[in-house]
Amino acid sequence: MRTRLFSTVCFSLISVLLLTVVLSSCKGFFVNPTLSSISIQPPSPLVEVGNTEDLQAWGTYSDSSRSQITSGVVWSSSDVSTVSIDANSGVIQGEGTGGTATITAAAQGLSATVTATSYLGTISNFEVCKGAFNTGTCPISTWSTAADTSATFYALGTYNGNPVDLTTSSTWSSSNSTYVSCDNGSSPATCTVASDTPTNTTYTITVTYGSNSRGRAR
Repeated sequence: MRTRLFSTVCFSLISVLLLTVVLSSCKGFFVNPTLSSISIQPPSPLVEVGNTEDLQAWGTYSDSSRSQITSGVVWSSSDVSTVSIDANSGVIQGEGTGGTATITAAAQGLSATVTATSYLGTISNFEVCKGAFNTGTCPISTWSTAADTSATFYALGTYNGNPVDLTTSSTWSSSNSTYVSCDNGSSPATCTVASDTPTNTTYTITVTYGSNSRGRAR
């Protein structure tokens, strides 16, 4: 009887020991997935001037899972005069008279970018004027000039009862850019008539801001 009891106890101790060794060695097979890439949501942010919008950083991991990154993200904007951003929270705000900016989210050595657009709300009295903002002739409907000359213009709008310079936020185009061209991105905008422009010809300069559009003839 003593021999049988001893054998049973020894068998039980050996079984527990083997089980413990197996469980301990299995722990090495389970590793936390690593961050593979970052994306920003929404992919094309749009925010009205004076308002804010929340951006989110999402991560894709080595095990193909995807989840929002809620900490450790650093946010930045390429142009805070059009779209500013809180570096920690990812909240953007529309600034100035609107425009675009590249938004970057960075975490764990990875980054993602999107183009954010800010815009003014309801614009009234959209006009094209000659000269510089608040100092020129406004509005104008025609511009008559000789070849090989240039002149400056600006786009004027009314927002919340106040005049705003929309020149750099507008798109300037010509019905024939070979002879008449306007620059984009500066205020006032300079429109130039080429030296070889035929005489007694008419071209249309179109200035567009959002859904607002005005044409001016040369």
